[in-house]
Amino acid sequence: MIPALICALVSVSVAENALDVLYPDLEVSRTIYVTEDGPRLTLVAEQSKVVSRRGGNVTLPCKIQRDQSLAPSRKMRIKWTKLTSDYLKEVDVFVAMDYNKKSFGSFHGRVHLQSSSPVDCSLVITDITLEDYGKYKCEVIDGLEDGTVVVSLDLEGVIFPYFPRLGRYNLNFYDAERACRDQDAIVASFDQLYDAWRGGMDWCNAGWLSDGTVQYPITTPREPCGGKDTTPGIRNYGVRDKDKSHYDVFCFTSYHTGRFYYLIHPSKLTYDEAVRACQKDGAQIAKVGQMFAAWKLLGYDRCDAGWLADGSVRYPISRPRRRCSPTEAAVRFSGFPDKKHKLYGVYCFKGNN
Repeated sequence: MIPALICALVSVSVAENALDVLYPDLEVSRTIYVTEDGPRLTLVAEQSKVVSRRGGNVTLPCKIQRDQSLAPSRKMRIKWTKLTSDYLKEVDVFVAMDYNKKSFGSFHGRVHLQSSSPVDCSLVITDITLEDYGKYKCEVIDGLEDGTVVVSLDLEGVIFPYFPRLGRYNLNFYDAERACRDQDAIVASFDQLYDAWRGGMDWCNAGWLSDGTVQYPITTPREPCGGKDTTPGIRNYGVRDKDKSHYDVFCFTSYHTGRFYYLIHPSKLTYDEAVRACQKDGAQIAKVGQMFAAWKLLGYDRCDAGWLADGSVRYPISRPRRRCSPTEAAVRFSGFPDKKHKLYGVYCFKGNN
């Protein structure tokens, strides 16, 4: 091999000298191409995105394609991480090397490898939570060879805009996270808001998203919402100071494991009476996210205004009709009435034990 290389170099040198003699004014440039063998281990995902629901199970696909000459090693390391909106940070999910396996944080006890074959590194997640939504990276290291692939986990669910009793534009980012969590939801992502906008969502108040941006969806342009001569789309205020900036928030929730219902009661109730009535029925007063999930995902329809846990009064209409949201299917909002003196019905939620 070395003598052949020396001969090649001599040949190139002779050719260059010949050109110099024949064409003294010619500028000669050359490009040297160096090739090497491609990767002998790559990862593939049969689907780049999988869809599930809260409480369900899902398999994130990841399989090894390797050079047949590359024998598998007992030291092969398989690692799954969850990507965040800050792409410099990743959350550890699961690691496996030989017989050693470990799951991390909220994934502990809920994840394992499918291992249907020696090249299968797919990850199974059970009892899915709202927080499991997002992008996951599968990484395999086998000696000097390595590969990665990214798979998205999407959830069937619903987005809803939210603001507390204090009124509009009173939430910094961290308050917004707590507000969504208190209503059985999480702060929505841009992708979730985009899907909702494509489905016809139109909302003129700006709200936080999970990446720290503030945006809002418009399907019918009008003056108070960016101008009537603008095009439909998602209006973007960009990244805002998470401590000092105050807006509403867009929350996301999915299917719940339990029963949402309107409590049949002989009389209307104050807020405190409503809380006790649900408790007496073996349930809890329902949260806003639970009402939206029942309305959007289960088709729940009730024309009776009722208390919810945050002190608001709302009612879900899936079949528009006169006196009950005549123009559109929606969760109707009646505000935050006086808890001590105003009387309404109540919506309860009974979880599955």
